[in-house]
Parts: sequence; structure tokens; C-alpha cells
Amino acid sequence: MKTYLAKQGDIQRKWYVVDASGMVLGRLAVKVANILRGRHKPTFTPQTDTGDFVVVINAEKVALTGRKEEQKQYMSYSGYVGGERYRSVSDYREQKPEFIIEHAVKGMLPRNRLARRMLKKLKVYPGAEHPHEAQKVEKLSL
Repeated sequence: MKTYLAKQGDIQRKWYVVDASGMVLGRLAVKVANILRGRHKPTFTPQTDTGDFVVVINAEKVALTGRKEEQKQYMSYSGYVGGERYRSVSDYREQKPEFIIEHAVKGMLPRNRLARRMLKKLKVYPGAEHPHEAQKVEKLSL
């Protein structure tokens, strides 16, 4: 018996929608990252992007456990001397709630060109509305 290796032309992609309201951030990110990679399919091949598209709605209502809401810090660096900037989760929840989920999912993907291509299949929206109804998205219960 030979090992099956998926080819780019053979992959059938689906669209899933996930409601993030009340879900714990890390547990949500693991499941979304696995769907983006294609690990839920029997045709999973590590060196090929076999994953599906994921639409995450209600990103502003994602839950964090413990005191992470006040204590967790995201660092960004401008490249200049003294250009470090630290922002808390509550800052991002007010200004750009999509970043919280995108950052968590990105950290659970491999660090290579393939992962950057997989991340483009993740669509995150702060509210309950999304413009992907034409893709016939399936509701995914995690």
C-alpha cells in the first residue's frame, strides 16, 4: 500500500463559520488552526495546504481565562531605538478585536511560507455579520 500525497489540484475546499462568543481563545484557536491546515481530513499532507476556509464571527466576545484580560501584553516593535510598544488585550478588544484571534491562530501554525498562505484562508469579523454567504458556509460547532 502506498502513502497518499495530496496534490494542489485535487483538494476540495469548504467554508466553515465559527461563532466565537463565549469560547475560550486558546481552545478556539487550536481548532481553527487544525481546520486551516486540513488536519481534520483523511487526505492531510503536511507539506501541502489541504485546509478549508474559516470565517470567525463575534470576535469581540471571545473569552479569556484568569486575569489575562488585564495582564496579557502584545508587544510590537517599530525598528527604531525605543520603538517597543506594549498593548493589553482590552486595548485590542476596543480597537481591533480581530487581531486577538488572528494572533492566536498564527502562533499555532508552522513558521513558514505555507502557514502564511494558510492564514489567508482565515476571515475574522468583530460582529455577527459577514459577507461570505455566497460561499455556502457551514456552521461549525466546536
